[in-house]
Formats: sequence, C-alpha cells, structure tokens
Amino acid sequence: MKVLTADQLRELDRRTIESGVPELVLMENAGCRVAEFLASRFAPLDRQRIVILCGKGNNGGDGLVVARQLHMLHRTASLDVVLPWDEAELSPCAAANLRMLKARGVEIHTAIRPHMRAATLVLDAVLGTGLRGPASGAPLDLIREINTGFPGAVAVAVDMPSGLGGGGEHTMPAATVTFTAPKLEQVMPPTCDATGELVVRQIGTPPRWMEADDGLRTVLVEPRMFAGLFGPRPRGAHKGDFGHVLVVGGAPGKGGAAAMAGLAALCAGAGLVTVAAHESERPAVTALAPELMTGQVPDDPRGKDVAALGPGLGVTEDGVALARRAFAEWRVPMVVDADGLNALAGTAFKSPGAPRILTPHPGEMARLAGTTTAEVQAGRAGAARKLAAGSGCIVVLKGQKTLTALPCGRLYINPTGTPAMATAGSGDILTGLIAGLLAQHPDGAEMAVVAAVWLHGRAGELAAASLTENCVTATCLLDFLPEAIRETRQL
Repeated sequence: MKVLTADQLRELDRRTIESGVPELVLMENAGCRVAEFLASRFAPLDRQRIVILCGKGNNGGDGLVVARQLHMLHRTASLDVVLPWDEAELSPCAAANLRMLKARGVEIHTAIRPHMRAATLVLDAVLGTGLRGPASGAPLDLIREINTGFPGAVAVAVDMPSGLGGGGEHTMPAATVTFTAPKLEQVMPPTCDATGELVVRQIGTPPRWMEADDGLRTVLVEPRMFAGLFGPRPRGAHKGDFGHVLVVGGAPGKGGAAAMAGLAALCAGAGLVTVAAHESERPAVTALAPELMTGQVPDDPRGKDVAALGPGLGVTEDGVALARRAFAEWRVPMVVDADGLNALAGTAFKSPGAPRILTPHPGEMARLAGTTTAEVQAGRAGAARKLAAGSGCIVVLKGQKTLTALPCGRLYINPTGTPAMATAGSGDILTGLIAGLLAQHPDGAEMAVVAAVWLHGRAGELAAASLTENCVTATCLLDFLPEAIRETRQL
C-alpha cells in the first residue's frame, strides 16, 4: 500500500478533480466512507450519543457529510454538530454541505453544550492534511475538547487526527479513517502512535495513479504482497530444494547468537543450515537445535546458498578481517548483522554484486553512516535510503516501524512489532529469518526481506499477546512464527 505525503495527496486530488470527478463528489465519498465505518464498528448507532466537531476547511466539510449521512440513513438517539464558524468562512465545498445539512433540519451548534459531554462517540473533523504549523485559536480549543472534554466517548478522526504533523497539540483518536492512502505521519514514529487504528478507504482516485512507481515510492507492507512465498511445496521436494544457509559467528562465549540465527533459518524453511562457530561453541549450537550442522569458516562458501554474517562474531582483529573479506569476496547472497556491521563501519564498502542485506539497529546505523544515533532517529527514512543508495545494499533499519530501503530508492515501512521484542537475541532471529527465506527464494530478495521483517514483528505481537510484553524471549518468537505464516496464507 503506497504511503503519501501531504503534497502528494493534494496532487492526486487535483488530478482526480481535473479528470472529471468534482471536488464535492470526493467530499461526499469521503463522508460516506466514514459513516459506513461508524455504522459497522459502533452498531447500533441508535444507541450512540454522537457529537461531530467540524472545522472550516474541507476536513470539516467531510464531517458535515457524515452528519447528513447519519441523519438520513441511520436512526441515532442523539446527533449534535458543532461548527464554530460562519458559513462565509467555510471552504466552498464545506459551505455547500452545511446548506444541505441545514436543509434536513439538523441544528448546527456554534459551541459545545453541556448535554454533549455525555457523548459516547466523538468525530474529529477539525483539521486535515493541510495544516501548516501548530494548531491555534478555535481549532486548538476543539482539539483540547476532543482529548479531555468527553470522558465517556470514543474518538474517531476523519482523514487525520487534528493537529498531527503540525508540531503542536493534536488529538489522540481510537481510530482514524483516512482516504486514498496512508499518510507518512500516520505510519512513521513518533506521530503514528497518535493515529489509533488506521482504516484506509478509497474515495475516487483512479487506482492506476496509485500504482504508478515513481522510483522513490514509500510502501506500507501488507501480507498479500508476499503471501505467494508460502504456497504449498511440491510433493516430491527434498531438503536440497530449499537452500543451504551458512551462519558465520559464534566467537567464544557468543555461540548463542549464531545458534539462534541458525535455528531461525531452519524455522523459516531453509533445507540445511551450517553454523561456522568457534570450536568451543559448537556443542552449545547443536544443544539448542540438533538439526544444525557445525563446522569451520570456509575460504569459499561453495555449496552454500546464503551466508548470514555477524551474529556473535566478535570484534577481534581476525573477526574484523574475516567479515570484510567475506563481504567483499563471497559470491553468495549475504545477510550482515551485529559484529559484521561493526567490521564494515568506517570503510567504503560496496555490494560486490551478489545481494547484501544490512540489518542495523540505530546505533549500528550511525556507525555505518558516520553520524550519531540521534541524527539517525531524527531522519530514519532518509538515513536508510542514503545508505542503500550509496552501498548498493538492501538496508533494514530496525526499530519501531522497521524500514527496508532498496538501492533504487524504494522504501518499505513495516507495521508489525512490539516493545516485547526489545530483548537479547531478537536481531539474531531476524537475521536467520531473512537468510532462511532468501535461501528458498534466491531470485526474490526484495520480498524475502520484506516478508521476514513482517513475520518477525507479527510473531512478536502474537508472543506478547500470549506471554505478556515482559516475558517474551528471542526464541519465543519462533514458537509463534507458524501462526504468523498461517495468517499470510489466509489472505
């Protein structure tokens, strides 16, 4: 699902209007989609006490359409519309909808009345995507009212929580019904936490314009994108058909990291996994999973389909030299994490042609980019895109809403994950999942990475729901991986 900036949305709306769809029709469609959501989610509406707070722009116009639709099509025990502006101050389409609403005999209030405080459902239609700077004046007053003035109500935002993206106060709805496509503010931290449940509805923009690839497109990951990776296997398949993963890591005292990556690759479906760990760590590796093979680091990974470099590798002189040589010389797809990334920091590394997937957390990203963690976090999308373009590698920048950046500029935003995954070894599991899927789909590195990131986060969500956020360990994620995969097959 393509993600839009406010400027891109305005351009799409302009093109849609110029193509023959009147602006008033777009507003009608938007209001109908919100009314449909309310009718399905909060049925029966005749038991709800509904207050709709409207701004003077097109977002307020959407709210007026919702009010008319609810009044016309749904019996409501209580429906109040608050619009603290004169008709002359409204946008043309909002003014037209105000007249239509009045024609139905609906009373318009210019202020919140005491009886409205008992509302059970509040609709935020004050400010949309056109906000420039922090909200102030009457809109700010309404934002504060939505947040604190209706203690028993559920708030739903029309298109955008009012004030979001302006750098000031904003509403915190339980759900947001947005139009055409998700907006960056709705899917990227820190503002994504203010959106609540995000519901995307279409209002008339031709699908072909949304599907056009502008080279720098930003995409919100959906399971249907990669569901084809998990179809039934051929009846005559054998383990050699699903790839052989080589995990390189496991220095003395760090064998668990390499073992977890290897186990994750097996659980992702790889046919064979060899863990090249220090001799002292090999018993611990096979103790975790007897299906894992162990051995020395080869000079040439001939016979292996994918390498996972870095889990527990260590930062000794020999380890750093090994990582740099393997990255530059091995002609197999490679996932690089942890100490593999630390070995590359400060060097002018480039993908040698075979796919390279880098999986840094923000601190590792800062070392790779020669900047600070704070700067990375302040501009995560730009940092990931810059490193991917400069190195020719796929970059998976871990964290809330993990980002996957391709060298071509495309950026995937992953919606799954939970703070429960902030635990030792979680990154090693992700490295193994990516390697395991890549071994099975060597010609589909892009979707293999995107799928692994989504499944990793979804398994974390399922684990947290079952075990609580406090009790999830890294290997727990693998217990819930099958359920996450089944969800993709049901789409």
